[in-house]
Order: sequence, then structure tokens, then C-alpha cells
Amino acid sequence: MPTKSQNPETIALHGGNYRADPATTAVAVPIYQTTSYQFNSTEHAGNLFALKELGNIYTRIMNPTQAVLEERVAALEGGVAALGVASGQAASLFAVQNICHAGDNFVCSTDIYGGSWNLFQNTMSTMGIECRFVDPSDPENFRRATDAKTRCYYGETLPNPKLAVFPIAEVAKIGRELGVPLIMDNTACPALCQPLKHGAAIVIHSTTKYIGGHGNSIGGIIVDGGNFDWEKHADRFPMLNQPDPSYHGAVWTQAVKPLGPIAYIIKARVTLLRDVGAAMSPFNAFMFIQGLETVVLRMRQHCSNAIAVANYLAKHPKVGKVIYPSVMTGEAKRRADTYLKDGYGGLVGFELKGGRDAGRKFIDKLQMLYHVANIGDARSLAIHPATTTHSQLSAEEQLKTGVTPGYVRLSIGIEHPDDIIADIDQALAAA
Repeated sequence: MPTKSQNPETIALHGGNYRADPATTAVAVPIYQTTSYQFNSTEHAGNLFALKELGNIYTRIMNPTQAVLEERVAALEGGVAALGVASGQAASLFAVQNICHAGDNFVCSTDIYGGSWNLFQNTMSTMGIECRFVDPSDPENFRRATDAKTRCYYGETLPNPKLAVFPIAEVAKIGRELGVPLIMDNTACPALCQPLKHGAAIVIHSTTKYIGGHGNSIGGIIVDGGNFDWEKHADRFPMLNQPDPSYHGAVWTQAVKPLGPIAYIIKARVTLLRDVGAAMSPFNAFMFIQGLETVVLRMRQHCSNAIAVANYLAKHPKVGKVIYPSVMTGEAKRRADTYLKDGYGGLVGFELKGGRDAGRKFIDKLQMLYHVANIGDARSLAIHPATTTHSQLSAEEQLKTGVTPGYVRLSIGIEHPDDIIADIDQALAAA
């Protein structure tokens, strides 16, 4: 990095080792649209596969365009290394599966995205991995759910759609006392929160959302904080501390020690990504780099517009409740103020007094806001979670995640706030 700046605006543009393409001196990061890479010799190839040196082997495992994205996101989050994957769902799966196998469990916040809930509760159970859901409003619930087979804790910084900020430091402290790392999904808060600074060990993003910012590419990323001692808790993490038969008996905490505290992320790259193949395409990596360059500026506008919308909704007679960190009280507001800087995020939820039917009518009457299953776009978006993103959950499970029949989730974009509010206002008139 050509500067030692710790400012996110600068890191997003200059983070990592890329300055210019060595072959052409191009400043823009090239799209290395290739499957394979020429080895200098059989010795060079052998060293790469044996991890005696790092380099490009095959694009299913790594790619130079992707590497620039990984370095910059790692720098933005204050981590030591990162791994780009095909989607945010793949990032969530790999982050847990990298240290959990059949017979193990992990403890997860109830306040998570519906797709993550379904992945953890149903799909991962078929792999023999148990997810234990607990209410994060009391951090001690994580301790109570922990046993000798617990491999990690999992939460969302700004849970979609509940929007009650997760108690990062409190849960991380409990985990470190017990030898359990905290994995944080920071998708909704790039540049607003650095969970690693509050004790988290791993951070993930769906780059599809705010990092990409333009609704044109699907991807995910895992950031290794390099701050968790996997060897100290060797009995809890056999996948990192015992010989791995899938990689010629490598003991990951030992095999990569000369390269730094990156055992977790290297294992994820050369075993899970290699075998499952959920690779990020070079073109998508390029698109995410373009989004990352302006993410700090966009987040400011998202946050500013979202507050304006929340304030408007709080005064509307058809709105029964507004769900946004700035209007919360008590412990929820304290956590928001502790963990979020420069804004409370771009997601706004509200409950219509008319319930499910009113929610549907509101969505159908929107003209400028898009009705899509996405968040973090530069455009303003809206959805009715009970009938879409969270429809696979039971009514009880929906309530645990913060979804009521009349709940509407808005992802506020960067348009002029007057225009956003005008569209919401005319749609509410018909609800």
C-alpha cells in the first residue's frame, strides 16, 4: 500500500499490494479472465502445491483480479487475509464449515437473514452440523449454549431485517474465555463497523450488497482477523491442528506458520474452495473492486437518506412501528451507538397497521423503488419479507428474526431523499 493511512476512504482505493499492472502499467485492475497459470518449472509447481510458496495455481482456487479485492477488503476490515467466493451464502457456509464437521455444533444469533437461517437450520443439519439459535439480547445465552463440540459463534452486525445491532464485544469476550471464535456477518455495515476491533475473529460479507453497490454481480468474501489462537485451543479445532488427509496430512496451524497467522483462511482456500468450487468469477471480482472504491461515500448517503425516511415514517398515521437503530431506545440504542460509526446503515423497516394485506398493497404501488430480493443497491429497494425472503420460515421462526406479517423492509438508496419519500408517501396512501 503506497500510504500508511488507516482512513477507509483511502484504503478502499489503495489498500493491498496492487499499484499498477506489472506487464502494462495499467492503473485499473485488469480482469484476468483465465483458468490456468504457467508454472516456471516442475519445482515451482511442486512448491505451489506444497504451500512452500504462494502463487497462482488455478482460478477455482485463486485469481489475480480476485486477489486485489481480497487484499483491499481485508485492509478495510483490519484483517490479515481474505478469500473471495461465489456468493454471500457460500461465504456463510465456508466460514462455519471450515472449522465444523459432522457431530459438531455452532451457536448462532436468532437475528439473521432468512436465507442464512435456512442454510444453518436445514441444509447444514443434513451435513451433521447442528446450529443452536439463541437470542442475542442476552449475550450470556451464547455461553449457556456452548459445550465441548461448539466450534464458533455467529451473528450479523446489523441484522437483516431486525436491525438490532449485535453485541459484538460482549459475545466475543465470552467466546475467548471458552476458546470459541466469533464470526460476524458485516454485510450491512462496510465502513461503519470493524467487528475485528471489537473481538471478532472472522468477518464475512455478501459482496453482492453494499460492497458491489450496483446490483450487477453475486459474490461473497471471508476475512481472517489473524487474532485468534487456534493452537491454544487445539482440542476444539482438530480440523486446523490435526493432519488433514485431503492435503497430504498438512497440519494447518504448522504448515502456514512461516506465512503468518493465516491458517484458517488458507485452509478454506485450498480445501473447501478447491473441493466445493464456489469460486468468484474474475469479472465479478473486477465489478466489486469498482464498487469498493466508492463504498465509503455511498454509505454516508445511504445512512443520511435512511434517517430521513425513518423520521418520515415515524410520523405517518398508517405506520405502527419504525425499525431503525436511530429510533431505538435502551440497550439496543447503546449498542448501535457503540458499534456503528458515521451512520446507522441504509436499511429501514416498518410495520403497517393494516398487516399483511397493507404490506402487499404498499409494495405493489411503489413506482420508483424497486421490488427486489436484494439490499445495498445504489437504488432504493423494497420487499415484504413474510411472503418472500422469510417465507420458508415458520411463523414462530419469522417472529424470532423480527419479521411480522405487516413488516416491510426498505433498502434506501442514494437518490435525493425527497424523491424517495415522495414515492413511499404515494404508496402508503394506497396501503
